[in-house]
Formats: sequence, C-alpha cells, structure tokens
Amino acid sequence: MKKVLIITYYWPPAGGPGVQRWLKFVKYLRDFEIEPVIYVPENPSYPITDESFEKEIPEGIRVIKNKIFEPYAIAGIFSKKDTETISSGIIQKEENQSALQKAMLYIRGNYFIPDARKFWVKPSVRFLKNEIEEGNYHAIITTGPPHSLHLTGLKLKEVLNIKWIADFRDPWTQIGYHDKLKLNKSSVKKHKALEKQVLNAADHIITTSFTTRNEFTSKTSKPVSLITNGFDTEINESESPQDRFEIAHIGSLLSGRNPENLWISLRNLAESNENFRSIFKLRLAGKVSQEVLDSIKKYKLNNYLENEGYVSHSRAIEMQRQASVLLLIEIDSEETRGIIPGKLFEYMASKKPILAIGPEKWDAEKIISETEAGKVFSYSDASGIKNHIEFLFQQFMDDGIISKSHNIEKYHRKSRTGDLANLIKQL
Repeated sequence: MKKVLIITYYWPPAGGPGVQRWLKFVKYLRDFEIEPVIYVPENPSYPITDESFEKEIPEGIRVIKNKIFEPYAIAGIFSKKDTETISSGIIQKEENQSALQKAMLYIRGNYFIPDARKFWVKPSVRFLKNEIEEGNYHAIITTGPPHSLHLTGLKLKEVLNIKWIADFRDPWTQIGYHDKLKLNKSSVKKHKALEKQVLNAADHIITTSFTTRNEFTSKTSKPVSLITNGFDTEINESESPQDRFEIAHIGSLLSGRNPENLWISLRNLAESNENFRSIFKLRLAGKVSQEVLDSIKKYKLNNYLENEGYVSHSRAIEMQRQASVLLLIEIDSEETRGIIPGKLFEYMASKKPILAIGPEKWDAEKIISETEAGKVFSYSDASGIKNHIEFLFQQFMDDGIISKSHNIEKYHRKSRTGDLANLIKQL
C-alpha cells in the first residue's frame, strides 16, 4: 500500500464542483492499493457548503488540518455579498460593477498572486515538512485552484525532493476570468513565472481537459496526463415524468454564460406553440448571475422559470434525472475552450439529452460527440438551437425522448481513479 499526501483547499463541508474531484478519488484509491492522507485548512472561507458530502468520506481516512489566514473573511466585513460573489467566480461586466467591486478585483488580482490563499503556503510547508519526513509518503499531490497550493508543492519538492503531482482542475494563466482581475503588466509576468516554475518542477502534471493538456505540453518537458472528471452514480435507465417538458440547468450560471439565442428560441416556441406553452418549464439550480436572470425576464420567460438556488448534490442528481433536457452552457471565448464542466459527466449518467452551448472547438464537444450524449451549438446558431429544441419536444410528445448515449462507463469515478492510481505507482 503506497501512501500519498493530498493537499487541497476544498474538502467537505465545501459545496460545489471543486470539492468533488478529490473526494471521489479518495473514495476509491484504497481499491487500487493507495492510502490517501488529506491536508486541508482548519478555518476555510467556502462560498458555498454542502454537508451531505461529509457522508462520502471513507471511514478511517486521516485528515490533517492547519489554520489559514483568509483575506476574504476580512473583505466580507465591507461587503459580504460582493466577497462571496467574487470568491465563487461570478464577475459582472465592468459597466455593471460598483466602485467597491472594481477595487476588490484590482486588489485581488495584483496584491494576492496567484490568489488570496497565498498566505497558507509558508505555514503549510513548515507544518508538513516533519509530517512528510516521518510519514513514509510515496508522493504528494497538490490540486488547484487555488493555484497557490501548487506553490506549497513546489517548496516541499525543493526542501524534501519528494515525488510531486500537480493536478490542475482549471488552467492557470489561461483561465477565463484572468482578464477581469485588472492585472497590471508586472502581475501578469509574476503569474507566468510562477506557472513556469510549477510546470517545470512537478514530476507529473494532470489536467482535466484536452486544451489545458496541450497548452502545458507546449510549456514543459515534464509528462502531462489527462484525467477528466466523472460521475459516481448508477447510470439512469428510468423515464422522465411526462406531464411537463422541462429544460434544466443544474449548476452555476456565471456572468458571460448567457446564451440569448436560447432564451429567444424558447420565447418564440412558447408564443407560437400552444402545446409547448402549456407544459414547458425552465428549471435553474445553483448560483445564477443577475445578468442571466435579467435576460430571462427580458424575453418573457419568468412565468416558466423555477429558480431553485443552490441545492445539495443529492438533490442536483435527482433533478437531472427528472428533467427532459439538460442544458450545458460555457462562456463564449477562446479561453474557455478547455473547460469541461464536471456536471457533464453526471448529465451523461442521467441518460437525458444534453443541449450544450459554448465556444467553437470546445473540449466538451469531443466527449458529447463521442458518446452521442447530446448536441453542441455555438452561441450564434439561433436556428440550430431552435430547431433542435423543436425536435426534442416532438420526440417528447410522440414516444418520449430516447437517449442514444453509449460508452460512458469509462467516465465512472472508479475508472478515473484507476487511471490516477496507475500514474502514482509509476512515479
């Protein structure tokens, strides 16, 4: 049994997708003769929590905790709402930002490099040095964001020369919101320099998308592997309720994820088709930006909207399986081509057709096309979006929507963990 130390910021009771990747790896690593030990902050400032995740921690897993200084906790004194919004990744368009929001973004971008958890690096290195020296660890693993955790791995690698895997759930300098942090030239250079140090010092790098893997491969000679996220539920074979045609988006709809051609298509269908109008529902669950809600209201869809807010993960799974069609929406930009939302895999396990809208050459399209789990459209393809919704609605009215998805078993979390375990053993 090889022992690994996993250094992560997000851990139950944290909610949202950031916690799930390593919670699920930990759930199955013992099946592959790997014993995980977890290092997390003792007093984190999580924007959302979900206590149901605590039930998934395997019995006997050792969790080490150490205090962290959280600037977000101080910022919350001035504006708790703005602080939670920014820390969860919802950044409004500049013209809609208050003076306080602009100031907070500038400070976050230029004084907290690579991020606001940078103050945990030195205490963590001091705290973990003896633990690693005395604990007979085979390797350490850091996972980001926050990417400051990779700096902890970098320092531990320097002082102990231990094997180190850096797991990137999102890109670093190419992440979509970097240009919204009002970075000056000096800050951009610092980010790139730190990213380069990490990529060239880690023994192995893991990404969750094709684009980020290709980007990092061009920046370092170190091995880079792709291990996507996955699903951890039984594949659903039950049918949806037939009393309403429900299109659902389960997860955050941040600013920029606002496909107006979708809302226009839904409004036109509701106005022109009495059957559609009588049974159509639009369900949203998760944090939704005001920009999206304003568009839904603008296109007169409020009467069809059920906005659930944040729900537990178990409830999210239930809602996915009750829906007729599942929406997958990503920001329309070159920087987001490499984002494969974690919910894609749970969507696939629900066996409900996915209607995806995102950037050109989007990584998620490769997986959706390969598994025939749905259709992907660009933001500008108004006719394609409307025609596909009409097709799905006609299917629903005739015999019910039949999923054609296949070959999704390899995306189960246990299969993904097997790929990780093989990588660890090869170090």
